[in-house]
Amino acid sequence: MRIAIYSRGIENNQHNDLQLLLKELEASGVEPVFYQDFFNQFYSAFDIKTKYSTFNSYEDLDETIDCIMSLGGDGTLLDTVTLVRDKGTPVVGINYGRLGFLANIGKEDLHMAIAALVNRTFVLDKRTLIHLDANIPLFGEVPYALNEFSLHKKDSSPMIKIHTYLNGEFLNTYWADGLIVATPTGSTGYSLSCNGPVVFPDSGSFVITPVSPHNLNIRPIVVPDDNIISFEVEGRTDGFLCTLDSRRELVTKEIQLAVRKEHFGINLIRLNENNFLQTLRNKLSWGLDKRN
Repeated sequence: MRIAIYSRGIENNQHNDLQLLLKELEASGVEPVFYQDFFNQFYSAFDIKTKYSTFNSYEDLDETIDCIMSLGGDGTLLDTVTLVRDKGTPVVGINYGRLGFLANIGKEDLHMAIAALVNRTFVLDKRTLIHLDANIPLFGEVPYALNEFSLHKKDSSPMIKIHTYLNGEFLNTYWADGLIVATPTGSTGYSLSCNGPVVFPDSGSFVITPVSPHNLNIRPIVVPDDNIISFEVEGRTDGFLCTLDSRRELVTKEIQLAVRKEHFGINLIRLNENNFLQTLRNKLSWGLDKRN
């Protein structure tokens, strides 16, 4: 079995965790294939005698890779999604970060997680991606996101007006700092912090959530994900921010933008012991009340 391993990098106090991972993989007969930049970071810090394979990009992840492991928090896992693209390679997130809503397998469960990968006793969660279409090239070869697409004003500039359409039919004009279109996966991210609803991962929907709307009667709305959602933006400044997950582009008011469901999805590996309801309770601290 070959597992590709991606990480933005680890702290010095996490070196023991990485060494434990290497020992667990070796004991299970798993061949790790490290992201080159990450490998360069820890290679000099460890006494490594084994020769490991590395990869640099999407093209290097061929059909011999059984899955890709993300070491870090949710942001690291979102980076990993841009490496997988439409290959369908399953992604497993090991939480070396903080909250770990997507990367929800703790370091203390590492042995159980690797055993599940080797024995193929895990569950695949198929997650929807959101795709951005624009009249100019944006976001290179990865114009999609797992969590959300958003439009936002720049820094301290005045609020913007976002005219929003569903399949060409006018929905609403949002006077706000910005607007989020979240996937079900992203409903527990930026959208949730702006009072958006929590949506089940398999609900087949998008959540449109305004950021600091000027009109207090404006609320988030859930729409079917077979809609094409398009936008026209007005504002006192020439440009605004367009984002896909943690990636962003500065664009002008003249740009034409629309989002839709991507034609492929992403496969997230989940251990049998975990499910969405348990994640909600554990990560959002639901039910932490002495009356329960």
